[in-house]
Amino acid sequence: MLSRFKQYDLYRRIPKDLTETSAFGAVLSLCAVFFMAVLFAAELWAFLYSPVSTNVILDPNNDQMLRINFNITLLEIPCEYASIEVVDVLGTRKEDFTFGSYLNKWTVDSSGTRSVDRGYNHDLADLEHDEHNLEELHLNGVHVLPLDGNTFNRWIGDHTYTFVNFHSPWCSWCKLLDPVWEAFAERVVLDTIPVSVVQVDCIANGAVCEEQKVHAFPTLRLYKNGVVQSPDYRSDRTVDAFIDFVKSRLAKDEALSHLLPHEKTEHLEKEKDVNLHHHHPGCMLIGSILVNRVPGNFHINMKAKFQNIFPPMANLSHVVNSLTFGSQYSVGQTRDILATVPEQLVSEGNMHPLDTATFVNRQLHQAYHHYIKVVSTHVELSNKYLGSNAALLYQMVQSSQNMMYEETEIPEARFSYDISPMAVVVTRKGKHWYEFITSMCALIGGTFTVVGLISGFLNVIFKPKKI
Repeated sequence: MLSRFKQYDLYRRIPKDLTETSAFGAVLSLCAVFFMAVLFAAELWAFLYSPVSTNVILDPNNDQMLRINFNITLLEIPCEYASIEVVDVLGTRKEDFTFGSYLNKWTVDSSGTRSVDRGYNHDLADLEHDEHNLEELHLNGVHVLPLDGNTFNRWIGDHTYTFVNFHSPWCSWCKLLDPVWEAFAERVVLDTIPVSVVQVDCIANGAVCEEQKVHAFPTLRLYKNGVVQSPDYRSDRTVDAFIDFVKSRLAKDEALSHLLPHEKTEHLEKEKDVNLHHHHPGCMLIGSILVNRVPGNFHINMKAKFQNIFPPMANLSHVVNSLTFGSQYSVGQTRDILATVPEQLVSEGNMHPLDTATFVNRQLHQAYHHYIKVVSTHVELSNKYLGSNAALLYQMVQSSQNMMYEETEIPEARFSYDISPMAVVVTRKGKHWYEFITSMCALIGGTFTVVGLISGFLNVIFKPKKI
C-alpha cells in the first residue's frame, strides 16, 4: 500500500551514489544563494515600502459648498469701515455672514498687534436727524466756523474743546447734516457751552483730512487741546444728541479733575492708548466663508451705512496672515498627513502660498487683486485616511497684480478663486501578500533552475572527455 502511494511523488530524488560534487558547482551554488538573498531583500523592501503614486482624475467631491478660511490684516482701514463681500459666477452675492460663516474684527496698532475685539460686523441702528431750515438759521448769523489747511491746527490747539465736522460738498449725508450742525452751533452759543463748533471741507482741504485720517463723510470728531478724543461720534444727528454728547464729555473731564493723582495718571495713560489706536488705524479680519463650489471672488472694501467713503483714503494695503481652502485640520493632523507624502507632491508652500505676504499700495486709487487656482488633493497613505476618509487638502497656484481705479471709485482688495475640475489622488501602490509570496517563489525557483542549467552546460563543456 505504501509503495503504491509513493508512486505519486512529484519530487523524486536521485540517489547520492549517482551524483557527484565539484568545486565549480559549489561556487555556482554560493553565487545562486547570494543572488537569491539579494532578490529576496529587494522584493521584501518593495513589499514593505510601497512607492507613492499620483493620479489625476475628475474631482469626485460632491460637496456643493467650499469653506474659505482667512486671517487678513488691513494696515490703514479701521474696523468700522472694513467689509467683506462674496460674488460668484452663479450670481450669488453675499454681503453678510450667514449660517456656517463667521467674521471677527480686531483693532491692531501700528506694529500689527491686535488689541481690541470689535466682534461681529453688525449693522448699525438707524440714526435720527433733525429738520431745520438753514436759511432761517443764517438770519441770526453763521455760527459754524469753516477751517482750512492754514487755520485748522492752530485753532484746535488754541481751544480746549473743538467739535469738527469733516464733510464734502457732494456727500448726501453731509447735506442732510448741514442745517442740524448749524442749529447745534447756535445752541452751543446760547447755552454758553465751552466748545467751538467748526467744519472742514475735505475736497478743498484734502491734505488736512488725509493727515487726520478721515475715511468717510461726515466724520464728527472732538478735539481737546489739539488731541483727538476717541472714538468718533456715531450716534443720532440731532441737536439734543450733540448737546448731550459734549456735556457728557465735559462732565467726564470735570470728574477726572477730582481724582487722586495716581488715579488721574492711570486714566490718562488708558486714554492715551485709545487715542494712539485712532492715529494708527488697522483691522485684523479673522473668519471663514462658505461659498458655492464654482469660480468666484471675495473682496475686502470700505463701507459705511450713514457715511460716504472718501476714495483717496481707501488704502487697501494688507497682510495675508493665513488663507486656506477646505476644512481646517489641526496642526498635529496636518503634520501626520504631510509626513507620509513626498514634499514634491504636497507641501505646506503649495497649501499656503499667500501666507505672511504683504501687499502695500504706494499710490492712491490702487489695490491688489489676487488670482488663485485651487486644486483638490486626496491623500490616501495611511489606514486612517483611506477611501471616503481620505485626507482632502487644497493646493493653490496664485498670482497677484496691483490694479488702478478711477478717482471716483473705491478700491477693493479682491481674491478671485477658480476651482479646478480635476483632482490629484496620492496613493501608495503596494503589493498584496499573495503577490509577494508568488514573486518570492518565482525568484527562488527561477534562480535555482537557471543556475542549474548553467551548471549543467558548463559541466558538459569543461568535463574531461573519456577516450
